[in-house]
Amino acid sequence: MDIEVAGDVASLDPELLQLPEVSSLAIKTSPQIADELFSQWLSLPDTCRLVKSLVEDAKAGTPFNVPGNSSSSNAVGSNPLPSIFPAGNAPPLSPRSASGSPRMMKQRTSPSSLGSPLKLVSEPVREVIPQFYFQNGCPPPKELKEQCLSRINHLFNESLDGLQVHEFKSVTKEICKLPSFFSSALFRKIDTDCTGIVTRGAFIKYWVDSNMLTLDIATQIFKILKQLDCKYLTQANFKPVLRELLATHPGLEFLQSTPEFQERYAETVIYRIFYYINRSGNGHLTLRELKRGNLIAAMQHADEEEDINKVLRYFSYEHFYVIYCKFWELDTDHDFLIDKENLIRYGNHALTYRIVDRIFSQVPRKFTSNNEGKMGYEDFVYFMLAEEDKSSEPSLEYWFKCIDLDGNGVLTANELQFFYEEQLHRMECMAQEPVLFEDILCQIVDMISPEREDLITLRDLKGCRLSGNVFNILFNLNKFMAFETRDPFLIRQEREDPTLTEWDRFAHREYIRLSMEEDGEDVSNGSAEVWDESLEAPF
Repeated sequence: MDIEVAGDVASLDPELLQLPEVSSLAIKTSPQIADELFSQWLSLPDTCRLVKSLVEDAKAGTPFNVPGNSSSSNAVGSNPLPSIFPAGNAPPLSPRSASGSPRMMKQRTSPSSLGSPLKLVSEPVREVIPQFYFQNGCPPPKELKEQCLSRINHLFNESLDGLQVHEFKSVTKEICKLPSFFSSALFRKIDTDCTGIVTRGAFIKYWVDSNMLTLDIATQIFKILKQLDCKYLTQANFKPVLRELLATHPGLEFLQSTPEFQERYAETVIYRIFYYINRSGNGHLTLRELKRGNLIAAMQHADEEEDINKVLRYFSYEHFYVIYCKFWELDTDHDFLIDKENLIRYGNHALTYRIVDRIFSQVPRKFTSNNEGKMGYEDFVYFMLAEEDKSSEPSLEYWFKCIDLDGNGVLTANELQFFYEEQLHRMECMAQEPVLFEDILCQIVDMISPEREDLITLRDLKGCRLSGNVFNILFNLNKFMAFETRDPFLIRQEREDPTLTEWDRFAHREYIRLSMEEDGEDVSNGSAEVWDESLEAPF
């Protein structure tokens, strides 16, 4: 009997013993009280005797009951624990129901206390949502990775020490599926230590392990071209790619003897890319802008097409030739800068002085020449593309800023009249029948169909196919008259190939004119035979 009592008392579990002197709530809220009470309890003489008795029983191997399974219900009462409170001074406990506290009920009905053979039911397994966002790209599937590794092994087998830059084109084309003129840029991206060699392991680490394999081609090109600490592309990032294109493309081989024109060609291509794709106009080409544009398709076309002039988007040499020759014609002192008097001669004096003043006020675009009152080659490329293809959105934005005198985002009748006044004066000087502004305004409103008839927004212009004619009416007399007479030659051109832009048609006509002048033929006035020949020539 003594053994059973000792066994029950030895547990000293406050919840089971239910000491009348101390509230369990007080112990939970202030754990330090329990430590102090336990220290005082250990120092009592009765506690020392109890502990000594338990130690002797343990040495003798005498068994004692597990707490909660004692056969004597009043064992604790027969040998009570020594109290640390004087008699009658213990704080009262809260009243309890006959069934006991919820905690005691939970312990009494638990499977372990009832001796049930049933095991505890584990918590339901939570459904694991598979990872759907990967900062560095989604890992490649096992089959795709194995196929890629097989191709890598095949290409690197013959060069166990690695590949040099001139041997890397096959890797770029066959494994990475990138245009071949990206091989040097990709090689340098992997060969960060500039050893001149890319090993199999280094290529796998960059292309497979970093998940470049699963990215779309626009993101791959973006990551290859950009600097590590940048989130955008600059014009300088495209120069290595253009240099390799000039060195390897069969359609540009003739330029290798003239490095200065190679450089001008590369610059022109880059300016055209940023004019059409960098819609923010800040010189920072983002991945979103790259994906929304058609540059990737143009690069792939340039890589597959031997005749570079058939790649009308960005890379056509004929287009570069037209732009550069136009600039050279206007730049009479050949300092590579153009002033107002030079630009006013553009298109056989087609533009008005007022629109030229607006261009040189740098409202539509800040000049990059860093020369007061002078337009550089890049600025001229932007101007010429905007002037010769007013159907494109960059052109509409360029000229809208010019006409919007107060910069409030809308064009009013007063602003339109300000620019048309000079047109009207020029028509009178040329003895042509003038068209009153009131009639012109009605014509413009009929063409655009704006949401409000008293003003025109950029959104109104972008929603109309004839928007470019509005600007021609206001400041380009030659194109205004051609529009009024409905030139059958232009109508025939549009019907022959509607996929060509206004810029494509203009560049083709001008290239034929310039090339014939180069051959010594005097066709500066453009005879009917010359224009018929240009019509029949393939684009």
